[in-house]
Amino acid sequence: MKKIFLLFVAICGLAACDPTHEKIDNAGHISIDELKAKTTVTVDKAASGQNGNVVTCSTSAPVNAVWNIGGKNFIGNYAWKKMKLGSHTVVMTAICADGTELTIDYPIECQEITDPLTKYWIYGEDPEKEPAFSPGAWDAAAMRFSSTEGAHFPTISDDVYFGLKTLIFEITDATPDCAGRVMNGWWSARYDDDKDVQFTNGLWELPITEKMAKDCAKGGDGKDLDLMVTSGSCTIKSVYYEE
Repeated sequence: MKKIFLLFVAICGLAACDPTHEKIDNAGHISIDELKAKTTVTVDKAASGQNGNVVTCSTSAPVNAVWNIGGKNFIGNYAWKKMKLGSHTVVMTAICADGTELTIDYPIECQEITDPLTKYWIYGEDPEKEPAFSPGAWDAAAMRFSSTEGAHFPTISDDVYFGLKTLIFEITDATPDCAGRVMNGWWSARYDDDKDVQFTNGLWELPITEKMAKDCAKGGDGKDLDLMVTSGSCTIKSVYYEE
């Protein structure tokens, strides 16, 4: 959590001249009960009365807040996000004026789509122009996200990288032993804890991390995200993210 605190210090320094940035005036910290009393996490309601899929988070507590919603961090005293159906936990971390950290978990249940997620295509929106393909084993170009050095995928934009989007791969025909690496096109780093991941049929998700963004984005080191099959085989039909 030290990194989060240092991040807040940097943000507060930049926001010192911003009149819209909420300033913390108290010299100490608040209790967890006071924080809970000033904080709300709600899910919208569908016409049926069931929970919808839009979560809204806010706090009026004199703290700097970071919300982890669906695996992504949102900094500020207000945040909202469209969610997939199912059970989720929103984690709110509050940094008090004296540096004290408070954390609260808010379990939520999304039962009905009230605001559909928008699909943003990276590959495969037009199956004729971007057809399904089967990457060869140890072919590092087959799934490199580069318009100049990849065989199929285009370069991913910096907005997608630094937005820490979750890439969704539509995979078919995966053999039981289909596995591979998540790395960059320079082979200089892996993003799978140095352990091959399993590629399975259906929708396979890959969250982009801050490390991946800094290494792979053109606004970073420009090394391009790269996936490579190391055993078995599969077919890639499409890649997209949803918001």
